[in-house]
Amino acid sequence: MFPQRSSRWFGPAWPTGPDRPQSAAALLGSRRRLLLARATRQEVLGLYRRIFRLVRKWQAASGQMEDTIKEKQYILNEARTLFQKNKNLTDTELIKQCIDECTARIEIGLHYQIPYPRPIHLPPMGLTPLRGRGLRSQEKLRKLSKPVYLKSHDEIS
Repeated sequence: MFPQRSSRWFGPAWPTGPDRPQSAAALLGSRRRLLLARATRQEVLGLYRRIFRLVRKWQAASGQMEDTIKEKQYILNEARTLFQKNKNLTDTELIKQCIDECTARIEIGLHYQIPYPRPIHLPPMGLTPLRGRGLRSQEKLRKLSKPVYLKSHDEIS
């Protein structure tokens, strides 16, 4: 009375493994990631070019040629070191943080006319948490309160 059941009705609904066709959403997702990677790459290369243009026009605040040469060399070495260190990053959030840090350091350098990162001065045990004043909590609060333009400075210094 019932039709004979074939095995094709009880198999997986979609082919699995390498035979499986990619869905439209998967194709769009990979395309979006590729476009994001291109945009991020272009933004990073644009920042690198911007730094080299900045070095060509850089003048030390003191006006002395020796200071200008030292500061130009510092800017170039710092840029090369940080870009080489971060060239293998793949996480988009980390890349965005590095881009933000680079932009902040460029803007601060142009504003104050010094290429070196501005230090932050916090008194010891000055950041009081809600509970207690333990050393570990102070270290954690100091790490959280560090400005974006100093994130990589301590790592390479």
